Amino acid sequence: SRGGRRAELHKMAAAGAEAAAEEEKRLPEGDPESGGDSDDGGDSDSSGDGEDEEKENEAEIQRLEEQLSINAFDYNCHLDLIKLLRQEGELVKLRRARQKMSELFPLTEEIWLDWLKDEIKMASESSEREKVYELFERAVRDYICPEIWLEYAQYSIGGIGQEGGIEKVRSIFERALTAVGLHVTKGTALWEAYREFENAILETAQPAPGSVPSPEQQQVLCSQLERIHTLFRRQLGIPLLDMEASYAEYEEWSEEPIPETTVKNYKRALQQLEKCKPYEEALLGAETPKLAEYQAYIDFEMKAGDPARIQLIYERALAENCLVPDLWARYNQYLDRQLKVKELVLSAHERAVRNCPWTVGLWIRYLLAMERHRVDHSSISEMFEKALNAGFIQATDYVEIWQAYLDYLRRRVDFTQDSSKELEELRSAFARAVEYLKQEVEERFSESGDPSCTIMQNWARVEARLCNNMQKARELWDNIMTKGNAKYANMWLEYYNLERAHGDTQHCRKALHRAVQCTSDYPEHVCEVLLTLERIEGTLEDWDAAVQKTENRLARVNEQRAKAAEKEAALAKQEEEKAEQRKQARAEKKASKKAKKTRIGDKRKADDDDEGEWGQEEEQPSKRHRGEGDGVLPEEDMEVEAGLFGRSAPEKPDGPAFPKEKAPTGRKDVPKVLHDSSKDKVTVFVSNLSYSMAEPEAKLRELFGSCGEVAEVRPVFSNRGTFRGYCYVQFQEEGSALQALRLDRTAVEGRPMFVSPCVDKNKNPDFKVFRYSTTLEKHKLFISGLPFSCTKEELEDVCKAHGNVKDIRLVTNRAGKPKGLAYVEYENEAQASQAVLKMDGLTVKDHVIKVMISNPPLRRLPEAGRGSPAPAPRQLYGARGKGRTQLSMMPRALQRQSKAENGMVQNSPAASSEPPEEPKKMSNADFAKMLLKK
Repeated sequence: SRGGRRAELHKMAAAGAEAAAEEEKRLPEGDPESGGDSDDGGDSDSSGDGEDEEKENEAEIQRLEEQLSINAFDYNCHLDLIKLLRQEGELVKLRRARQKMSELFPLTEEIWLDWLKDEIKMASESSEREKVYELFERAVRDYICPEIWLEYAQYSIGGIGQEGGIEKVRSIFERALTAVGLHVTKGTALWEAYREFENAILETAQPAPGSVPSPEQQQVLCSQLERIHTLFRRQLGIPLLDMEASYAEYEEWSEEPIPETTVKNYKRALQQLEKCKPYEEALLGAETPKLAEYQAYIDFEMKAGDPARIQLIYERALAENCLVPDLWARYNQYLDRQLKVKELVLSAHERAVRNCPWTVGLWIRYLLAMERHRVDHSSISEMFEKALNAGFIQATDYVEIWQAYLDYLRRRVDFTQDSSKELEELRSAFARAVEYLKQEVEERFSESGDPSCTIMQNWARVEARLCNNMQKARELWDNIMTKGNAKYANMWLEYYNLERAHGDTQHCRKALHRAVQCTSDYPEHVCEVLLTLERIEGTLEDWDAAVQKTENRLARVNEQRAKAAEKEAALAKQEEEKAEQRKQARAEKKASKKAKKTRIGDKRKADDDDEGEWGQEEEQPSKRHRGEGDGVLPEEDMEVEAGLFGRSAPEKPDGPAFPKEKAPTGRKDVPKVLHDSSKDKVTVFVSNLSYSMAEPEAKLRELFGSCGEVAEVRPVFSNRGTFRGYCYVQFQEEGSALQALRLDRTAVEGRPMFVSPCVDKNKNPDFKVFRYSTTLEKHKLFISGLPFSCTKEELEDVCKAHGNVKDIRLVTNRAGKPKGLAYVEYENEAQASQAVLKMDGLTVKDHVIKVMISNPPLRRLPEAGRGSPAPAPRQLYGARGKGRTQLSMMPRALQRQSKAENGMVQNSPAASSEPPEEPKKMSNADFAKMLLKK
């Protein structure tokens, strides 16, 4: 509490160094974490249990240390080791473990506070206190944390008895106010601690009661009072929470009226606080990572234009989002362009690459900032070597970092001299870069990342333009062309332009003649450039040779293109024929199935009195029209499938009847319920369920009951009364339907259940439901080649050794059977990058797995009009073909005469040029008599 903190500060300042030292000596004895002995009163059994637990902890510590020796970048392993060592009281090992972790990663506020508190308990001598001060200095550099600064200031008060102790405390407080004194919600605590410290100093400077202060004492008292007045006035000019209480405290403390200037600054700060409150409240109510809320706050402060406040809000955002490279990039860009303070800028860049070492852009900005602030060459080179070992996840990243470093080296060279140490270093770096991409990068990524040889091109330009060494430039370009670039016109023209600017006409002509011969993508371009050169500078013999060469080359090219076009046309024709054959085969297969069903249907006899059965003909709902698309079926169509002999079966007639097939289930008496599209928002479509599911309505009602109150469950059945594997679940509230979508792909009776919004795709043809990202995700891995028997738990055991696994998804087919593929999501990109390096090619249950960053390929849309016929329009069927219950109203006896082999009606009106005659309407009795005659 505020009062407790004040009392503590007051006591520590007044007591001086001696009391502080006694306090330091007392802490290890009374603190249970100090590792001291304690009498727990336990018996021998509990002692034995403690020994077993201690042995287990020692074994676990050894395992964690071995794991870190293999992979030093395992963040979670570091945390577990530190926790165990602190629990066991292994102070020396604990200090070493923390030191190693801090060298690799910036530590969080919690880790730093635990470390500092442990070191404070052990520091009693002045030399040990200095080590704690150094540790505090490291802590405040990682992140700007008000709690660490407050702890630092409070600890420094214990050393005021030493020489210069008071001034050191004031210096730390001033630095803390500079760093976090503007923090709207946490800055007040630092200001109050600083004031209480100065109040304690004031009390020690007071003369003894009844005595008259000397002029020197009076001067000290006045000076100390002015310090406290100044602190109050500085604080009241800053928008901080609870500043009204600070103003009231100042009024009570001060014996003089508050100056008018202070009152104006206070009112202005109050107005500013009111503007900041909405952003602070948004941060308070938002969920992690709060990036949108912080960005809105940053934009607000940017408009105000106060650099200190802008810097602080960036630091607050980064403390909670330290693994977001874009946020670091924006912050560093602001510091580079606006503040331009060397220590501040370089510190921010250094922290950025420590937090996000896999992001090449941050390293490039760091190198540029170091050069901009004239850091010595050895430090920049050392930082570049660290960047090469950062573990980038793309081959092109290495090309970019090399290019940035080579640009820096080129700017160091004085090209007015024929030779220099810097020039030789530049040439050596170019050669090393080419070799590094060829060896290191190609070995890891199976590509150099620089197919166009941009680094060698830049090297050639430097040699030609700045060193006047065209011979070396030609050697480099010859090397570039031998790497598969000779077929590209733009590469030849790039070399020609360089030769044109810094070489001679002879080499230009030679290069263009080679280009005409080798270029395969745009030979017309190089032919035109060659003719232009000869038109301006060539002789008649040169012109004739160029014309002959270009004509011959273009003739061969046109001939090759014609052959390629013929080949493509032939392939397209073959594809068209194959498509036609497949279409014919499908039609024959379909006709065969229809004929088989017709023969089976002939065995079924009708009742003598058909009035009830055929009387529903006009009430049959219309089928889906051709071209309406597929997707989630509208429920009206579902009811058609469950229509005549399914859920809406007629009552049995009374008179003599023909024997009927007995339905396998008793669902024929279920009344038909038409779909109400106005309730789509409270309804979900459930599919991929098992056909053999018993009582699907009851099971699904129980399953979805956890999402909210279920109003209705409408399973869809076939004409035989069997479950079709999909249904509609309607809720009372829209929020329940949204909650139900989270059950998508839940395993139900061994199959993944699909849950999607109830959307009619006839009205929304572009609606698609896919819950996973189809773009590059640098923190997620794609693993292939897994054994089908591999479980999620087994895969997690393999993956968690390389980082904090947030989610694992095993890819299955619609039946729930594994496909040997998986997606593994890590906490950040760094862990995913390390996992790729360690796991790719790993053997899991005798299967060699492949591991890569998740980047699904784009789905190719079918191209219309490229040699293949347009697809025939769909039949009147639904998304799953023609259902068994989509029956014609015409008796089967008449259907036999009108069916062709492919299942289409031969005598249909569409097949005749004359308009069809309207058939005579027949009653049910007429149909029955006709059947009896047959």
